[in-house]
Order: sequence, then C-alpha cells, then structure tokens
Amino acid sequence: MKQALTVPKFKAMKASGQPIAVLTAYDYPSARLAEEAGVDAILVGDSLGNVVLGYDTTVPVTLEDMIYHTRAVVRGAPGTMIISDMPFATYRLGPEETLRNAARLMREGGAHAVKMEGGADLADEIRRLTAAGIPVIGHLGLTPQSVHTIGGYKVQGKDRQEAEKLLDDAHALERAGVFGIVLELVTEPLAAAVSKSLQVPTVGIGAGRGCDGQVLVFHDIIRYGSGIRDKRFVKTYADVGETIRQAIGNYVGDVKSRQFPEEKHGFPLDDASAKDWALSSRLYGGDPT
Repeated sequence: MKQALTVPKFKAMKASGQPIAVLTAYDYPSARLAEEAGVDAILVGDSLGNVVLGYDTTVPVTLEDMIYHTRAVVRGAPGTMIISDMPFATYRLGPEETLRNAARLMREGGAHAVKMEGGADLADEIRRLTAAGIPVIGHLGLTPQSVHTIGGYKVQGKDRQEAEKLLDDAHALERAGVFGIVLELVTEPLAAAVSKSLQVPTVGIGAGRGCDGQVLVFHDIIRYGSGIRDKRFVKTYADVGETIRQAIGNYVGDVKSRQFPEEKHGFPLDDASAKDWALSSRLYGGDPT
C-alpha cells in the first residue's frame, strides 16, 4: 500500500528538486481517484464552499464542514498526505482557541496537517500549533477568506510594496515553523524569488513556473460541474462535465421513451416459483379459485 508523505519527506522534495503535485479533493470518490493517479498530497480546501456547496465565497464554510469532508477524503486516500484548510474565523482567535480548532481537524477529521491564510500576524499561533505537533502550511498572495478586504480576486505582488510585504511574510511564516507555503495568484517573478529564498517548499496556484510544486482544484482540471469558468492559470485535462450531462440526458430520454429498463434489467422468478400456480395467479392476474 502507498505510504503517505511525511513532513520531512515533503520538505526534502524541494531539496532534491522533485516537483510536488497537489490536488484538491472534497469527498471519498475524488480522493480515491487522486490517490490512484499518484498525487503527492491532497488539499481539502475550503474552496469546497464554492465548488461543492454552491457558496459565492469560502467565508460561509464551517469547521464542521471541513471535518466532515476531510473524514471522507481520508477514507478515500489512506496512503496520501491530507492537508485540511482551517476555515474563516477558526483562527486569529489566540493561540489556545486556534489550537483547539486545529486539533479537531486532526483528531476528528484525520488530517495530517492544516493550512492557514495569512502572514506574519499568524506567527504566534503557528508556533503554538507546531509545538503541539500539528504541522502547518501557510498561504500567501490571494487569500480567498479575505476577499472582501482585498477587494476581489486579484493578482498579488504587482508593485514593490506588495512584493516586499509578501516576501517578509513568507520568511516570517518559515521562522514560525510552517513546512510549506501556498502562493496563490502571485506574479511569476515574485513567486520564483520567494521560492528561491525559502528552505521550505512553495506550492503555486496561479503563481507561475518558479514554485516547488503546484496545486489545482479537482473540479477545474476535469471541468466537473456546470458553468465551470475558464481560468488563465488552469489547464483542462478532461471535460467530464459534458460527458456526465450527456449521459444523464440519455438516461432521461430512455425513461421517457420506455427504452429503459429493458427485459435484461429485470429479475425473473426462479423455476420453482414460476410453477407455483397460486403465486403466478396472484402476480399475473389469474383466477385462483
């Protein structure tokens, strides 16, 4: 059986120059497929709020949502590192409250690590978690939980001030003890510079070619769903949404035209029952008298 990556092995992939392939997953079947395909780690992202639960942002996602979905992913991918997002308003509450919430994701959800959005302001909480044995991955650049504050889904690090702050935050996170950092929607030159300056791996999403690994959303790369929006940083590998839509349409058509079910889809009586006159009469309208 495949063995899940440990934190030291995850970090060693950067040192050896081996790219890290991460994918989101939110349920048992998608996690199982991801593991069978050979991903290095699975992120149970709070993006499930958008792609699974139908919210406009990740903000409504609760800790209970994350625990529920993380459990399902762990069952589907027992041999893969599982990283679970800490959702909105479950951290920045002080080290002790943050520890309690992160511990629930580990203990009840079965996650191997948690991910937190933010920079140097999270250092104390990250140190508290890592001291308690909870591995943490940071998340810089576009931080979807702060979408209302930053004014939308915008590329980060376009000017010198933003770039310097992001670089400072990355080093603050590393000093606090994270074992990796997700860089989302960050200009490619800045993401490459940050990656080179850190000892821990970076995992990019919309951050270009200079990161140590990449992460994309399961539903995006296979267009699983309706109304999947094209994104510049996403490569489409299949269009299963259209395949599923056509298959369901064919099923509906067959039901309406009575082409399904056919005789082969039913279950006949066995020989002994078929010879039972009383039973046959009752089933098929004969006269039992």
